[in-house]
Amino acid sequence: MAGLNGGGTSVIVRLEMHKEQVTFGKIATAIGDAGGDIVAIDVTRASKTTTTRDITVKVNDPEHTESIVAALNGIPGVRLINVSDQTFLMHLGGKIEVTPKMPIKNRDDLSRVYTPGVARVCMAIHEDPLKAHSLTIKRNTVAVVSDGTAVLGLGNIGPEAAMPVMEGKAMLFKQMAGVDAFPICLNTQDTEEIIRTVKAIAPAFGGINLEDISSPRCFEIEERLIEELDIPVFHDDQHGTAVVILAGLLNAVKFIGKPLESCKVVITGIGAAGIACTKMLLAAGVTNVIGVDRQGAIVRGESYTNSAWDWYAANTNPFLQTGKLSDVIAGADIFIGLSGPGVLKVEDVKSMASDPIVFAMANPTPEIAPEEAEPYVRIMATGRSDYPNQINNVLCFPGIFRGVLDCRASRITQEMKLAAAKAIASVVNDDELNEYYIIPSVFNQSVVEKVREAVMDAAYESGVARRRNPRDLQDGIHD
Repeated sequence: MAGLNGGGTSVIVRLEMHKEQVTFGKIATAIGDAGGDIVAIDVTRASKTTTTRDITVKVNDPEHTESIVAALNGIPGVRLINVSDQTFLMHLGGKIEVTPKMPIKNRDDLSRVYTPGVARVCMAIHEDPLKAHSLTIKRNTVAVVSDGTAVLGLGNIGPEAAMPVMEGKAMLFKQMAGVDAFPICLNTQDTEEIIRTVKAIAPAFGGINLEDISSPRCFEIEERLIEELDIPVFHDDQHGTAVVILAGLLNAVKFIGKPLESCKVVITGIGAAGIACTKMLLAAGVTNVIGVDRQGAIVRGESYTNSAWDWYAANTNPFLQTGKLSDVIAGADIFIGLSGPGVLKVEDVKSMASDPIVFAMANPTPEIAPEEAEPYVRIMATGRSDYPNQINNVLCFPGIFRGVLDCRASRITQEMKLAAAKAIASVVNDDELNEYYIIPSVFNQSVVEKVREAVMDAAYESGVARRRNPRDLQDGIHD
């Protein structure tokens, strides 16, 4: 069952008990013998012959839950109706809802929000389509779009199963940045159909956040939508990851005193995130980036079935190093893992340059365990919340979309992404900066505002902002 961990949690077991066949004492004994700790009992239904109770039991992990369930199933007169843990309970009925901004109390209110008064607003937008940005939810709403083909570490699990992730993302948009986001999970994996569908729904939204779409299809989908829509399109798995990694690296090299531009960087896992991270590093001035995938280092002169790797080979690995990770990591200043568990060995870390920086991003199991790497690395970061220096996209996408919505940007440029990375890094001041604190917490309230301002400034400089600076005028329907 999802959501349980070694730290202990509680589950709610709903049981129907036949009064003549079993006593509650017998059930309590079975739970206790299986190591469970009963913390609450609620009667939800009772009849002449049966009683239905919700029993809250403290457990250690999913296996512990299974042993308790097995013990209960073995008791005559007991029917197990349902088992829910805290995570499942948070998802009951979904995690988001739509609420009106004002109540409709009388006919006059109704005539203003709906017919006949709404006709005037419709015609105002018809005559000037840009007014949709100020007179509809387009002003503050983002579509979180997925086809369910690359969900977290779960892979191609389909659109229905992807919904809980997209709902969670919508919650983060709202809580972190006040952005209204809605999950759109599409029942197609056809590239052209996805592009057509997103274009068809775009009039309702001020931005499109693509999420958990498999590589290499995600590249074409994003590139086409950027070119064919007049609102920003952002594939967070690519660019959100790249922005936050660069933010962490900026502070890491600052702390150890190395210029980022002169660092040798080795990246494993050259998929969507790996390619976006590489482009971000190149834009930041790094010249020596080597990408390594299962077949070894990507290098010019080789032929690849993945067209994205042809670009990669042409723009990276300037010294044409070949071989496996252990062959090319010698002398590297920075390792970035976007691959899988156990890829990086202790011997590889030992062969890196002095004060090595290791970002092992594979989740839930990093490329190297922090405990193994710690004696040999200067700075270690992962994607996990239970280790220092968590690299989390939540630091990026709320502030970026808050900024692009507020300045009505038509797209998100590389300059805006670089500005976002620098803004995230700036939240950690010089007095706070150390090996275990190179990136701010996802709950640091300064992050969104700093990213928003930096992204807006970069949007104006890039010429993609279509609204006067809202910091310099009163907000209204004509701006």
